[in-house]
Amino acid sequence: MNSTFSALAEPNRLHIVELLRKGPLSVGEVADQLGLNQPQTSKHLRVLCDAGLVEVNAVANRRIYKLRSEPFKELDTWMESYRHIWEERFDRLDDYLQELQRKGVNHDDKQ
Repeated sequence: MNSTFSALAEPNRLHIVELLRKGPLSVGEVADQLGLNQPQTSKHLRVLCDAGLVEVNAVANRRIYKLRSEPFKELDTWMESYRHIWEERFDRLDDYLQELQRKGVNHDDKQ
């Protein structure tokens, strides 16, 4: 999981992942959409490949990159435990805010 977070921490790599969510792209297409040169883009894609987030397929003389779903499923599973914690906290906050509103309404009625 550390390699996933490390790879996604860099803004250009995160942007590449966002681009690849729409479908497979070549290095040139990614570079064009990011406004980077191809060597820079290739380095970012290599990091994403090494982290297991993307895979590459050679088609003729082009390298086509696409996302791998497994690491993102693992990330989602890991985050699920935190969602539960935050949902509980939001529920408590909602209860507290409703209590404040009730007290505010009762206070206003007494004036």
